Amino acid sequence: MSRRNFKVLYVSGEVSPFVRISALADFMASFPQALEEEGFEARIMMPKYGTINDRKFRLHDVLRLSDIEVHLKEKTDLLNVKVTALPSSKIQTYFLYNEKYFKRNGLFTDIAAENDLKATAEKVIFFNVGVLETLQRLGWKPDIIHCHDWQASLIPLLLKTVYADHEFFREIKTVLTIHNIYRQGILPFKVFQKQLPEEVSSALHRKNDEVNMLYTGVENVDLLTTTSKRYAEEIVHDGVQTYGLGRVLEEHQDNFHGIVNGIDTRQWNPSTDKLIKKRFGLENMEGKLDNKKTLLEEAGLPYREGVPVVGVIANFDEFQGAELLQASLEQLVALDIQLVIYGSGDKKYEKVFQDFAAEHPEQVSVQTEYSDTFFHLAIAGLDILLMPGKIEACGMIQMFAMNYGTIPVVYAGGGIVETIDELSGSNGSGFIFHEYTAEALTLKLQEAIECYQNGEFWQQIVSEAMNRDFAWKNSAEEYGELYRKLLEKP
Repeated sequence: MSRRNFKVLYVSGEVSPFVRISALADFMASFPQALEEEGFEARIMMPKYGTINDRKFRLHDVLRLSDIEVHLKEKTDLLNVKVTALPSSKIQTYFLYNEKYFKRNGLFTDIAAENDLKATAEKVIFFNVGVLETLQRLGWKPDIIHCHDWQASLIPLLLKTVYADHEFFREIKTVLTIHNIYRQGILPFKVFQKQLPEEVSSALHRKNDEVNMLYTGVENVDLLTTTSKRYAEEIVHDGVQTYGLGRVLEEHQDNFHGIVNGIDTRQWNPSTDKLIKKRFGLENMEGKLDNKKTLLEEAGLPYREGVPVVGVIANFDEFQGAELLQASLEQLVALDIQLVIYGSGDKKYEKVFQDFAAEHPEQVSVQTEYSDTFFHLAIAGLDILLMPGKIEACGMIQMFAMNYGTIPVVYAGGGIVETIDELSGSNGSGFIFHEYTAEALTLKLQEAIECYQNGEFWQQIVSEAMNRDFAWKNSAEEYGELYRKLLEKP
């Protein structure tokens, strides 16, 4: 097959900096650009949530992509599209919008009990069908549609059913990447039954009255990937880690590939980063202290010389470690640290963390409003990044952190350990705890703090971390090879 510029559409429920819920958003911010550099033409489609600021991100309407008809079983809804370029690249990013579905506060979610699952199901159906209708109106035919997580997992099934006889969609291949296996899109079947043709609704994977979106995607996609080799092995062979997907993943394991994440080292580079207080590098680390002081000021905490600032940057749910963090709080404040907790999610955990911060105003700060500027400042200003997540496909925050001389302390769950050289003797770029308990977390953090107090040794760890190469190149080449092999198949 000739090495022409194949076209790939990336479909995701989140893309940084427009909206960020998990590491998927960070992946989407840089991975399409890396594949463009491998010779593919990339474009992105995502929902236009009401929380996205049109002016800030320079979104503009596309007249020829207005009033697109999205045909559902019992009605037809209209879709409008806004577009902008992905920051730091020229990749066209299309935002699919319908006020009824996306103006109300509504990122895709399926976990918390208080969420309106009916509304979430309606949104995800509209978005998945809308992607295919938008492609037809746009007249841009991708060779591959690369779907990410459950929010885009209906597309492979739609292509095999209601769109199977459409000339435009013939020969399009599908790829699905699992970033968060514990988020599967468990939604009420009756909504799908009401809105989609019987040939689609009958083919959905469901248990009793609930549809599993991610399982449906796995069953129907042409190629399946995840974000590290170790994680791929774990979720196929370890029943606890599969969250109910073990059997279907095992059935598809010959077509299931783990490729470790990379990062955009142009965007995440402390010597060129325009979002931090002062740029710095290994030859000039003074700037890191300036960022630390600014971070503390923004977080409302006093600067205390010689005291490490520890940060947690995570979605507040049990999978990303909110429960373990809650159980560890009293032990953490007993250490000589300042703690910045940055994230959002389950309101129960938000309240717990905010109440705890109110009890320790000189030592703990909780920040729940996301901004790209504060995200970069936190990565640059922290001394230690604490990652209490139970299972991490690969993650990217720890790689951002190491690039900025912020040392990770992480749990050994999933593929995150592929990216960190665990400290052993005088060598290493991070710390890993192997038992998922508050005691193990605290002991490992205490070990990191003791190393921090030895300034010369700590600088050696920082130097090793900052010298790691996390660029996308090798992983992008692996993906490019998988794409080309997929397109060679009949």
